[in-house]
Amino acid sequence: MLDRLLKLNDIQTDSLFLWGPRQTGKSTLLKQLFPDAPYYDMLKSEVFSVYKLRPSQFREECMMLDEGAVVIIDEVQKIPALLDEVHWLIVNKGINFVLCGSSARKLKRSGANLLGGRALRKVLHPFVSAEIPDFDLDRAVNYGMLPRHYLGDNPKKRLQAYIGDYLQQEIIAEALVRNLDSFTRFMEVAALSDAEMVNYTKIAADCGVSSKTVKEYFTILEETLVGMYVPAFTKVIKRKVQVAPKFYYFDIGVVNNLLHRGNLTRGTAEYGHAFEHLIIQELVAYLDYSESDKRLTFWHTLNNAYEVDAVIGNAEVAIEIKSSTNVVSSHLKGLKAFQEDFPQCKLFVVSLEERPRMFNGVEVWPAKEFLARLWKGKVICP
Repeated sequence: MLDRLLKLNDIQTDSLFLWGPRQTGKSTLLKQLFPDAPYYDMLKSEVFSVYKLRPSQFREECMMLDEGAVVIIDEVQKIPALLDEVHWLIVNKGINFVLCGSSARKLKRSGANLLGGRALRKVLHPFVSAEIPDFDLDRAVNYGMLPRHYLGDNPKKRLQAYIGDYLQQEIIAEALVRNLDSFTRFMEVAALSDAEMVNYTKIAADCGVSSKTVKEYFTILEETLVGMYVPAFTKVIKRKVQVAPKFYYFDIGVVNNLLHRGNLTRGTAEYGHAFEHLIIQELVAYLDYSESDKRLTFWHTLNNAYEVDAVIGNAEVAIEIKSSTNVVSSHLKGLKAFQEDFPQCKLFVVSLEERPRMFNGVEVWPAKEFLARLWKGKVICP
C-alpha cells in the first residue's frame, strides 16, 4: 500500500470535509490513517437505511464516545440530515468528524447544514508522482493517476468502467441532468477542449444544446470534482491578455478514454497534449496539498502571439510544458515575452530532455526531475 501525502493532521483540533472524485482512494486513506475510528459507510444499503430513516440514532450512538474521539462518515452527501447531528455533536460533545464524499453538490443544492465553518475542507487528488516509487511517466500519460488505473492490470477496461460508473452514480442517481445522451456527448466534446480556453458557444453548437446548458454542464463537472477551471492571469503591463479560463478534467486518463486515445507515444501531438495535462495536474495537487495561497493561472495574449502554460502566484514562477527532447529558442518565446512584463519571474521549461540545463536564462528540466523538485518545495516557494 502506497503512502499518500495528504495526512489529515488537522483532525486533532478540527473536523474535516474530505472530498475527491471516486476512486482517488479516500476510503483506503481513512482506514489507513484511522484504523480504530467508528466508520459509517453510507454506500452500504443496510447502513444507509438505518440512518436515513432515523438520523437521531447516529447522535445517540456517538454520545457513547469520549470527547476528542474521531468518527468517519463516508459518502455523507447521501444523508444530508446527518450534518445537523454532526453539528450538535461537535458543539456539545467535542467529537471530531471526517466527512467524506465525492461531491458537495448535493449538500449545497439541498441547503444542508455545512457546519458554519466548523469543518476544514480537504481534497484528495489522484496519485501524484511523489507518492509512487519508480514513477513511470509514460504510464501516467497514457492511463492517468487514479490508483486502480495506474497500478492495476487492464487500465483501459477499468477506465471505460470508471466513466460508466461516474455517469450512473453521479449523474443518474442524483438526477443532475434531464438528457443523459446530451450530457454524454458534452463530456466527449469537453474532452476535446481539455487544456484549451473555454468557448461555450462553440461547445454548445457541437453538442446541439444551448450555451446556458453547456455552462450548467461545466458546473456539474466542477462541483462533482470531475473537472476544474484554470483561470487566466489577467494582470496587464504592456500586452492585452485573454480572460477566458481553461478547463481540465481532473485526471488525464479520463480524457484519453473519452477521446478514445490509446498507446500514446513520445513525439506525437496527442502525447504532448496529455503530457501538458499531467504536469498541470501535479501543479494543482501540489498547491492544494501544500496549502499554498498562490494561484495557478495561465497567460495568453489577446493577439494569440504569446502563451505561458502555467503562472504561479503574482508572476513569481512561469512554466512552459514541452514534450520535446530538444528545447529550442522558439519554445521560449512565450516565457521571454512574459518576462518582459514581469522581470522578477523565475522561468522553467518542463521537457523530455535527458539532463537539466540553463538555456538563455531559462531552467530546462526533464519532467521527472522537475516533479521531484516540485514536491521537495524547490520550484514554488511557500
